[in-house]
Amino acid sequence: MKVIDIKSLGALKASGYKSKSIKDELRDNLVYALTKEIKVFNGIHGFDDTVIPDIERAILSKHHILLLGLRGQAKTKLARLLVNLLDEYIPIVEGSEILDDPYHPLSPFAKEKINTLGDETPIKWIHRDDRYVEKLATPDVSIADLIGDVDPIKAATLKLPYADERVIHYGLIPRANRSIFVINELPDLQPRIQVSLFNILQEGDLQIRGFKVRLPLDIQFLFTANPEDYTNRGSIITPLKDRIDSQIITHYPLDIATAMTITEQESRVDPKQKNIFIPQMLRVLLEQISFEARSSELVDLNSGVSARLGISAYENLVSAVERRMLKNKELMATARVSDFVGVLPAITGKVELVYEGEQLGPYKVAFELFNKAIKTEF
Repeated sequence: MKVIDIKSLGALKASGYKSKSIKDELRDNLVYALTKEIKVFNGIHGFDDTVIPDIERAILSKHHILLLGLRGQAKTKLARLLVNLLDEYIPIVEGSEILDDPYHPLSPFAKEKINTLGDETPIKWIHRDDRYVEKLATPDVSIADLIGDVDPIKAATLKLPYADERVIHYGLIPRANRSIFVINELPDLQPRIQVSLFNILQEGDLQIRGFKVRLPLDIQFLFTANPEDYTNRGSIITPLKDRIDSQIITHYPLDIATAMTITEQESRVDPKQKNIFIPQMLRVLLEQISFEARSSELVDLNSGVSARLGISAYENLVSAVERRMLKNKELMATARVSDFVGVLPAITGKVELVYEGEQLGPYKVAFELFNKAIKTEF
């Protein structure tokens, strides 16, 4: 019998199933993957000797993780791939809002159900893809959004006083129990909201609206942040940083070959389907523009130059060749250096300029980066 065919708590106990914390789950599956040389972070390039070993060490240490890096460094993509390290299915008490473990129920709903039905308590199996929760931090995020609040409609419907735990409406974090919870752009959270994360990170529990309720949640937290945010829009408060066990620095591709691999993988066009040929020399030239931008005195290096510049530029280059091919009624075409004029709009929107760059204007700066890339290559 397959494990997902088990439908009751009694049958689950009889099967010998043992539950484990999400950190143990991630650790055990990573140990297996490393032992069997199974690649977990498919589609991530250029991090094999830097970022990925740091993430693996953090998981083996059962740490909460902060990915710190400039825009376009695959931080969110890395976070989403952690789902591959979860067990394929886990059991929960059917109907539970916070994915209660049948062996260790937390919510009043699950506790009452198990006390009432015992081994007949119905069990539901959750796939690992449903155990990933992602929240973009914005200044308007409230404690009620993340933690929870009293639900007056629930209180009225169930005819319960506000002092009853059953009137609580759980926020995103309790609903992410036994899951990976990702907060993107952490510095954008207001300091008072960041304070609400203290207990969850350190002790694993939370309190809602003064209720004498303790929920020892089982969550793997992963945060992403841009170092520029520390000075521009907000900051991660020091006590919160202290509670995040591993801070891992991401980076841009270190060589042209890696950048080309990323661009080809992430771009939404296939030139071969359009009978368009992009010579290798022009592919290198395209990536060189990003590398020139990351060292240009006209570009604000603190803002970074996203890998999306190369991706968007590649898509525009293919489109420029396709437009020329269609206007000339050609069946096939090859990219030329002159087609790079069509790439400029992909550059102007992807670089933040310093004062000197703003004086020149984004279009002239884009041309300057293109000219530097040509000189560097040739």
